[in-house]
Amino acid sequence: MNKNSLIVPFYSGSSADIRGRMLAEIWQENYDCLEKTHDYIQWLFPLTERSRFNPNAPILTDDDIQSFQNREELRNNLLASLKLMLGFYGLSCQESEDGKVEINIEQSFLERKKIWVHWGNHNHLRITRILRSLYLLGLEVYAQAFFKCLQEIYNLEKGEITKLTFSHWQDAIRG
Repeated sequence: MNKNSLIVPFYSGSSADIRGRMLAEIWQENYDCLEKTHDYIQWLFPLTERSRFNPNAPILTDDDIQSFQNREELRNNLLASLKLMLGFYGLSCQESEDGKVEINIEQSFLERKKIWVHWGNHNHLRITRILRSLYLLGLEVYAQAFFKCLQEIYNLEKGEITKLTFSHWQDAIRG
């Protein structure tokens, strides 16, 4: 019996989230809306445990994970969600034909970091979620590349990101 949650239909574009938003509509939101809206991130980057901030968000099942591992279009849509959030953070993704992935700081980071690179910011929790979701859904190489970039930011922006936050990011990409 298929035990997918609502995530697979949402990510395949055949179903909306519980607020009626389609995946492609969320991708079109401006950064101000992404910052102020707090119930989309659990849909873009689902986890196997219930969100304490959005208890109505679906929980990732083993069947969901299998679907993402087996269906390239789901992984491609997850990658599009990642690239949206990377832009939001002032970062970008470069992929080479040999499979290498790099996440880099962009010029926009100088402005975008004002939104999220400071102590106790809610985006740190979002980043933990993103890293873990990527890892669970078969985009480990992207999770590793994102973490490597975050490590660089952590070292550049001393004191703005706590050691505890950084350790959560490390834990998120571990099996």
